[in-house]
Order: sequence, then C-alpha cells, then structure tokens
Amino acid sequence: MPDAPHGRRDLADATGDDAGDEALMLAYAAGDAGAFDRLYARHRGGLYRYLLRHVGNAGLADELFQDVWMNAIRARATYAPTAKFATWIYTLAHNRVVDHWRSRGNVRVDSLDDEGDEATGALVDAIPGSRVDEPETRVASRNARARIDEALAALPPVQRDAFLLHIESGMSLADIAELTGAGEETVKSRVRYAYAKLRAALGDLA
Repeated sequence: MPDAPHGRRDLADATGDDAGDEALMLAYAAGDAGAFDRLYARHRGGLYRYLLRHVGNAGLADELFQDVWMNAIRARATYAPTAKFATWIYTLAHNRVVDHWRSRGNVRVDSLDDEGDEATGALVDAIPGSRVDEPETRVASRNARARIDEALAALPPVQRDAFLLHIESGMSLADIAELTGAGEETVKSRVRYAYAKLRAALGDLA
C-alpha cells in the first residue's frame, strides 16, 4: 500500500463501520489517515484486477496500481463528492491506463471503434470455490483464472474496458459513458458484446 500522510483523527463520527466511501475520502482529506486505509482495503482488489486485466503483466499492473493511489493521495485536497468515490478512483485508473498506452504509441483503450443481458460478473466469479484447500481445487482455480484472463485479453479494448469498469467498480452505464466519452447506448452495447463473448468462451465455468 502506498504511504499515506498521517494527521488528526477527529472525524471518527464520520468514519464508522458503515461510513460511505465519499465520507471516508473527505475525512482523509481532513487528516484522518485511517479513513484512507479503509478506502484502500475496500477498493484495492477490484482496482488491481481492472489494471492487471488491461495490461496482462503483474509487474506493470503493480506500477500502475501504485500510481493511481498516489494520484488519489495528491488529489485529496481538491476532492469533492460530486460523484461516487468508486467512479472517481476508477476514472483515475482508466486515465492512467490510457496514458500508459499512449506513452508507448499504442492507443488500445481510447482509439475505440463503436460496436453495436447486462454483465453481472458471474462468469468472472465462476471459479471453483468449494474445498479450496484441496490440491485439485487449487489447480482448477488457477486454470479457470487463466482462461478468464485469456478471454478478457481477447476482447476488443473498448469492450474489455466497459465490462471491467462495470463489474469491478459497479459503475452504472451512464457513469461509464461519462468517463469514456461514449454514448450510453454504445457503452451498453460494448458490455453486452463483452458478456456474450465471455459467456461463449467460459460458459462451462458458470
């Protein structure tokens, strides 16, 4: 986890166990480092998967992951809860991915060709989960994850991006449309196409 500045902890009433992400971010901006720790714990898994499944390299995903959180730390003073925190942090992640590919002369995410069952993430979660301590189950889980990663990598970048934003952050189609600059119907089509292709590739895992 990136280092977070520490400060006063006088906002405990706003950062209880049921505190929303936006309240936690505001508390962190006011100096409550514990609020940042809770935000990080809530979002690190999905955010890391979003980045890893875009770049396909753990070392690079780690680097981008750290960059995103450091950008969030630097932006804390200007943060305003005009949208959900998840939308805000995934916007930072999306922009970091775009910047990464642009810096390498590859516009995989933002040179998007429009393509025309909502994705629920069920296929991505459909990995053997019972008897997790048994060797054969661990092998099956690794194999399933490898197949999922391959299927996601095979998607057109726009479809993969919309799908991952939808299932990892829980963003609405309208939010994704605003983030990416695409129309909501276009985003809806991208998510549907992605889901259909993943279902075709991974249907036996569900």
